[in-house]
Amino acid sequence: MRRVYILGVFVPVALGLSAAGASAPLIFIASALGIIPVAALMGDSTEHLAARSGPGVGGLVNVTFGNAPELIIALFALGDGLHEVVKASIVGSIIGNALLVLGASMLAGGWHRTRQRFDRTAAQTQSGMLLLTILALAIPSVLALAHHARLPVVGEVRHEFGSDVQNASIAVAVILIATYAAGLFFSLRTHRSLFSPIEEDEAQAAWPLRRSVGMLAAAGVVVALLSSVLVGSIEQASSDFGLSQFFVGAFVVAVVGNAAEHYVAVVAAMKDRMGLAVGISIGSSSQIGLFVAPVLVLLSLVIGPAGMALVFNPFEIAALLAVGLLVPILLSDGESTWFEGVQLMALYAVIGVVFYAA
Repeated sequence: MRRVYILGVFVPVALGLSAAGASAPLIFIASALGIIPVAALMGDSTEHLAARSGPGVGGLVNVTFGNAPELIIALFALGDGLHEVVKASIVGSIIGNALLVLGASMLAGGWHRTRQRFDRTAAQTQSGMLLLTILALAIPSVLALAHHARLPVVGEVRHEFGSDVQNASIAVAVILIATYAAGLFFSLRTHRSLFSPIEEDEAQAAWPLRRSVGMLAAAGVVVALLSSVLVGSIEQASSDFGLSQFFVGAFVVAVVGNAAEHYVAVVAAMKDRMGLAVGISIGSSSQIGLFVAPVLVLLSLVIGPAGMALVFNPFEIAALLAVGLLVPILLSDGESTWFEGVQLMALYAVIGVVFYAA
């Protein structure tokens, strides 16, 4: 049994604290810790289901459910009208995967090795998708500025940016989803061999299909329950902790939803499977921007008090652009060292300091 499942004791604790009306900080901490093992179970169930389904369908299953915990948490935040928390968690997931996860993987995997190698073509394709994601998410904010619609600042709640900005966000969301679909066809069909196909021994060791589906469904229900509890305590807990909802969304909620995936990437790198670690970290970042973010924009039209525009504050835009500048450079040679991991993690720490002070 994976050690992360030990945190499962916090699932009933969080639900009990919520039912008893305990303080918001206690509920927030317990629910955040409880989500981690359930997200890990979702990830394990998805991997076993993918192994049973074959490379094509299996890859589709992986990318579809890979970021389900983050999506579920964001949906509850949308329902409560916490648009800035949702957008902060989107940015936090992108920079967390691209900087913290990839950086920790490079550091852990390269500490006892001179260098680690991975497929350059696959890495460049993933870097290109990441850069496209970042630019597409940032451009609607430029439109908001050009139309004299002031960008939101930290702590400000704004739901309306004008019909032109909202319509542009919807159009961008549709384009991103279409690009995501094209990327799936590229990685799962025409160039499948570049993207770590499922190996035969993995398929033989996989759970039975019924068990995989049952575990995935059960984990999804528990994640939904804990997400409701977590989101319901964010406002009061962040106030009691002396932290902005902006920081909590970017560096707490985002990390919680991705914790299990972070662990898998680092372990893969330590086993000298750096290509897999790169695929998990950069692929997850791209999926957040190309699929999760646009889906949330479209769903915000029917969930919550108002539609969510893809308009980010200056700190979020700067963080995204920094990731888009550094990560493709470090991946361009198809090799990594432990010091490159330190560089990525240092940038993540710098962004964290700035977000905390904002």
